[in-house]
Amino acid sequence: MGWRSVIISQHAKLSYSSNLMVVQTRDGISQVPIEDIQLLLISTTQAVITTALISELADQNTKIIFVDKNMQPSCEINNYYPNNRTIDLLETQFSWSQEVRELLWTKIIYQKIKNQIQVLEIYGHPVKEFENELDKLEINDLTNREATVARKYFPLLFENKKFSRRTGTAVNAALNYGYSILLSIVNREIVEKGYLTTLGIHHRSNENQFNLGSDLMEPFRPVIDYWVANQNFTELTPDVKYGLVDALNIEITYCGKKTLLRNALSKYVGDCLNYLSGITKVINLETELNHEVPNNALINHV
Repeated sequence: MGWRSVIISQHAKLSYSSNLMVVQTRDGISQVPIEDIQLLLISTTQAVITTALISELADQNTKIIFVDKNMQPSCEINNYYPNNRTIDLLETQFSWSQEVRELLWTKIIYQKIKNQIQVLEIYGHPVKEFENELDKLEINDLTNREATVARKYFPLLFENKKFSRRTGTAVNAALNYGYSILLSIVNREIVEKGYLTTLGIHHRSNENQFNLGSDLMEPFRPVIDYWVANQNFTELTPDVKYGLVDALNIEITYCGKKTLLRNALSKYVGDCLNYLSGITKVINLETELNHEVPNNALINHV
């Protein structure tokens, strides 16, 4: 299983040779074993990638992300036919019961709000109001506690009463970039385990081919918030983007075990899919954030 995130940020040619990704730039030639790569982020529109390399990366379930002219993630590549995708598995996914979907969505939102509370506590903000909102959570979040908490959470976390997720600020750009990376990794895990990303448990948009990924990523959005809130920057520079990719290596505690975020996501997605498919009857999503952002994830005064 891949573990390395590779970012291409300059004019380059990417090709395949003997189980290696070959990267040619003006600075020379580098080679990376295909099997080591979990994420390939082509963070430039000046790179060329061969179809042979794309095919080999797809076979390894490597997530490939491309950016648009604004250097924002715009599309990703998913393997159409993972080896473990069977008609039985797809029929199981299409027959997930409404009750189980609603129960899992409730657990997801519960853990998301708990993680938001943890982030606020780490940065010294009062959380009693948020704990009260958590106590009001109902099955399938019928009263939309998720949105209620979000409206209060972001202005408090970023210490700006007028803060809105709809504005084009550097903070929002960073959050969106980090969420895009998080969604891509979750999508990768869903596809690797043989399921479709399109069929969600809560998100149902005909225009979103990643409904399930959008559902499952929710509890881990606060990890991105946690990282961004610790930074000091005025624009989304390449260094900030690198830091957001490296945030996948933040150490957290998932189900009582310390692990990197990227590894926790793999286990978490598997746990959710097993629960939805009836393989397991009980699921534990308990997540704890460390009270100090790891040094290798820090970028100050960018």
